[in-house]
Amino acid sequence: MSDERIGQAEDAVNSNSRPSDLKITDMRLAVVCSNYDYPIIRIDTNQDIYGIGEVRDAGHKEDALQYKSQLLGQNPCNIDMIFRSIKQFGSWGRSGGGVSGIELALWDLIGKVYGVPCYQFLGGKYRDKVRLYADTPEPEEPTPAAYAERVKGRMDLGLTFIKFDIRMPRYDERHNYLIGTPTKHEYGGIRSRQKAPGTGQGAKLTDAGIARMAEVVAAVREAVGWDISLCTDHFGHGMMTAKEVIRLGHAVEPYGLAWLEDPMPWWDIEGHKRVTDAINVPTAAGEELYLWDGFREMIETRAVDIIHPDLLTSGGMLETKKIADYAERYGLPTALHFAGSPIAFMANLHCAAAIPSFVALEHHGLDLPFWKGLVTGLPADYIEDGYVAVPEKPGLGVDLNYEGIEANLRFPGLFEPTDEWNNPKLDFWQPDRRWDK
Repeated sequence: MSDERIGQAEDAVNSNSRPSDLKITDMRLAVVCSNYDYPIIRIDTNQDIYGIGEVRDAGHKEDALQYKSQLLGQNPCNIDMIFRSIKQFGSWGRSGGGVSGIELALWDLIGKVYGVPCYQFLGGKYRDKVRLYADTPEPEEPTPAAYAERVKGRMDLGLTFIKFDIRMPRYDERHNYLIGTPTKHEYGGIRSRQKAPGTGQGAKLTDAGIARMAEVVAAVREAVGWDISLCTDHFGHGMMTAKEVIRLGHAVEPYGLAWLEDPMPWWDIEGHKRVTDAINVPTAAGEELYLWDGFREMIETRAVDIIHPDLLTSGGMLETKKIADYAERYGLPTALHFAGSPIAFMANLHCAAAIPSFVALEHHGLDLPFWKGLVTGLPADYIEDGYVAVPEKPGLGVDLNYEGIEANLRFPGLFEPTDEWNNPKLDFWQPDRRWDK
């Protein structure tokens, strides 16, 4: 290549000096109040270029700030070295959100520096558009007709792939659906996971209860027809035994579901495999798993039919790409779980574009009027026929809309200084201090 051509390539790099001279100088956050809060990350450098990311929905800003002292002074282009340094301190669920969110911000920053979209760092793209699947809120009255009406509303928005709930019958409307006399604390949400070992009820659902849940699926399928792909939201918090899930799986087989999501608790790989092997409806799971290492057993044992990582827990874009590629070796496609802001939404688009075995990406913000206004650069009509175009701008392809963020803060603090996190919090990390002093 001639010196002139090399010079043209270097001119395309968006930097005040050389990328090798980049240094991280700061990390600040702002927490957006939402259905699940969005702790938004901004990583600044000495060249006035910054990258944006976010901690996983319902996480905390401290999940990212705890790593700030390891980032300061580092060249963000050395992303693998940085990622290896911090990933050892992350964990499953929201505890992986800080590591994953920082990874997004670093790729966004590097993309801006070199003037390329993030999917290029993942090996290029397999598609120009990414198919969405819509999350659907539960109706106030949990009747089959009400569920069907909610799902039909998603179809009317142009979505062609829709997820909905089929919860267990409520304790206060138990009729002949439930066995025994359950209390409020035995069903749903975090309460069911806080019970002491040995306090479970065992089997809870009668045949009528199973039929009631299947009736919801039948009503939804009848309402939307067979041109729409349908899947169910998770019920894997231990509310149902494996045998009850298997009974339910058989009951809904006639309705062509794309998957049953998280049929067992996230950590129960053997339980997932037991269900997967027993039913003819595909299963999907993985939103709480962290890193390739966390997915390995689920993939190698084919415990599910579809892996379902959330890249804000699984380790970010590149790690999720590695997970999906490994799953493909075992014949398992990848769908992406997501419930965050437009920042991580764009990261998901880049990642989905680079996954050959990709199925669909979740959208959890369709009912939030402020959602699009948190960023600039996202077209008003970004969804077309259930698909979103893969971004072509440098980095993630959007930027912060400070006015939109400030108008929706959980508490005051719009990217304010975080100097108290500049130094390690543990004494043994500080070279000038010793335990025996």
